Amino acid sequence: MLRKSPSLSSSRFEAVDAVRGLAMVWMTAFHFCFDLNHFGYWRQDFYRDPFWTWQRTLILSLFLFSAGVGQAVAVAQGQSWTRFWRRWVQVAGCALLVTLGSWLMYPQSFIYFGVLHGIALMLIIARLTAHWGAWLWLLGAAAIAIKFIAVYALHSGASLQFVDALNGPMLNWLGLITRKPITEDYVPLLPWLGVMWWGVAAGSWLSGPGAGCLSLKLPVAFKSLARIGRWSLSYYVLHQPVMIGALMAIGWLVK
Repeated sequence: MLRKSPSLSSSRFEAVDAVRGLAMVWMTAFHFCFDLNHFGYWRQDFYRDPFWTWQRTLILSLFLFSAGVGQAVAVAQGQSWTRFWRRWVQVAGCALLVTLGSWLMYPQSFIYFGVLHGIALMLIIARLTAHWGAWLWLLGAAAIAIKFIAVYALHSGASLQFVDALNGPMLNWLGLITRKPITEDYVPLLPWLGVMWWGVAAGSWLSGPGAGCLSLKLPVAFKSLARIGRWSLSYYVLHQPVMIGALMAIGWLVK
């Protein structure tokens, strides 16, 4: 069981923030390239080219893993449900803003279950299961495996009506799909809950036997990453409007 650790204060830990900040910087570079493609400055296939699709997978994995670590540490520090729900409302509210903004820019493929939508759901599950400790390594592996086993089973002999229901907008947030929905960002429960569960499992260890790792001082060169990681939600919501606005302004100036 995960209890409040006497070795953990209520302060933030630079190492956790820096990992989250690294994911944010990498994501910013990825999105900048995506925006260049969108405005016709650089032609790339972000939907099929493995160079880009694998980057997206790695960035998202790093972000969700660090979110899981952060949730486990917060529980170990004695975070109340009231404080949890306050933060959760912020995440869910920003998810709605992403949906609105993407609908204005991509009305045919707007984001209805992207990274913030997925995180909002996964954070509740992570909070409820944080005390399961090392078992979350196994559950995380199962969550990832179930995704691929289910897809194989659906392709092998499931009824067309059942497959269509899972592929439809009412259920495709589960991730048990045979075709990717038309949307600019899609982060379903499976397999990504498995990555966050692994983060929670790692955070549980760091809150106990590995607590010393959290107190390590970062080199000066990495402190900027930690600062970005502390404000990851605000950064995530603002970075795309800023970059898109800048590229639109450049396009207008060079006409």
